[in-house]
Amino acid sequence: MSMGAYDEDEHERRERKNNTVDVSEDDDRTTYHGSVEYDSGDSAEALLDQFEEIKSGK
Repeated sequence: MSMGAYDEDEHERRERKNNTVDVSEDDDRTTYHGSVEYDSGDSAEALLDQFEEIKSGK
């Protein structure tokens, strides 16, 4: 068998291994409470102008 090659038994073993999930007792989901706000900010043109200023070193 060459490097990286494996037979049907190895394929099945890897499939079983990849299909199992190890969940420990202390794996509790955390509940988050709050809100999210999005600031659209400047227009694309204003951001490009700011980028050009930064590039030019002003």
